[in-house]
Amino acid sequence: MFLASSSVVSESQPSLKKKDIVCLGHLKRVFPLLGRLHEVGCERDTSGNRQLFFNDYCKLVLLYIWNPAIDSIRKLQEASGLDTVAKSLGIKRFSLGSFSEAPRVFDPDRLKPIIQELAAELPVVEGGKDPRLAELKHALTLVDGTVVAALTRLARFAVGEEARYTTTRDGRPFYAWRLHTQLDLETFNPRRMDRTGARGSGDNREANVLRANLESGRCYVADGAFEDRSLFDDIVKAQSSYVIRLGEDAVFEVVEERLLSQAALDANIVRDAVVRLGPADAKQMNHAVRLLVVQVTPRMRRTRSGKKQSDLILIATNLVELPAELVALIYRYRYTVELFFRIFKQLLGMRHLLSQRQEGIDIQVRCTLIVCLLICLMTGKRPNKSNLNMVGWYLIGLVSEQELLNHLNKPDNTGVKLRAKAELWKKLGY
Repeated sequence: MFLASSSVVSESQPSLKKKDIVCLGHLKRVFPLLGRLHEVGCERDTSGNRQLFFNDYCKLVLLYIWNPAIDSIRKLQEASGLDTVAKSLGIKRFSLGSFSEAPRVFDPDRLKPIIQELAAELPVVEGGKDPRLAELKHALTLVDGTVVAALTRLARFAVGEEARYTTTRDGRPFYAWRLHTQLDLETFNPRRMDRTGARGSGDNREANVLRANLESGRCYVADGAFEDRSLFDDIVKAQSSYVIRLGEDAVFEVVEERLLSQAALDANIVRDAVVRLGPADAKQMNHAVRLLVVQVTPRMRRTRSGKKQSDLILIATNLVELPAELVALIYRYRYTVELFFRIFKQLLGMRHLLSQRQEGIDIQVRCTLIVCLLICLMTGKRPNKSNLNMVGWYLIGLVSEQELLNHLNKPDNTGVKLRAKAELWKKLGY
């Protein structure tokens, strides 16, 4: 979670120098696309005295996200006063008041075509879909939501009680936004990201947000928050597929038990069956549902009724013909979206909200997606903490371009090391 940025900067903080703002050439790749937005929001500017335009505002937000040396609106204002930055961005020093008020006249949705155009240039990043899933024709799409903290007064004013997320231990209400995300696994970038109030009910319920944005040719992978029989039917109707976790208390009737192959047993699958979901008197679904039960390492989880321990995962899917071990492999990829949220919030500039206006939040979210795309285009690899740290150091001049390339071209031996470690533990009898 992250809070609104303060415009106050401690006197002990050093002033930005020209040498602190480097490598704007990579950022300038998107500037011609932003040029299309110049006239957006100028309809009411009858006097013609607007100086901070939509494309200028986006450039400033991108600069804030792009450079780790800039951590507040005042630092951003200071950077815009540097000759090299002003020349590269084509922006003069702005006032804090104009920057704060600007988002209310801009339309964040106008950034979507720019994001789509950049996404079309993405290669398949290293560490994407497993080669064993080549026969799966649908694109793996990981679906989940993440909560973004907001100032209570502003969030409540914007969407009312829909922004109320939970109650803190001292009894105070906690208000927030929720970002509903569809992450494309092969490119490690979102297909779309929708913001709603944090309360997960009604139209804001994660299953309903997904239902409203279904596409054909996708395999939606999600956790138990998306357990909804009517959603499963809607996904199949949209000519897509799903691999979604069910709750341990899921009600079903077995139609056909299936024999487990050795590969499925090695993947810790203990049951494979075609089932009828829901109670016996419930309306039948429009497609065959397959249920897999996977045994996992027991873990403690908190519930409203106390702590519970679980060692089984129930997975529902309409991929009836795909080998059971590959369905389980698909579900394992679901946790990749949590890695994306970590990078999105902590490493790619979502340290603070530059604006608490709804439009300003949407602009910053979409600009962060643009930075994700630029880093993927720049490195050709899926972002991780190590790579992003190195890119950040490169952006502030601590690492040379050759050192960055050497780091990115290092072979990834993670899988080899993990397998060797697992074999060692087996030999030791564990």
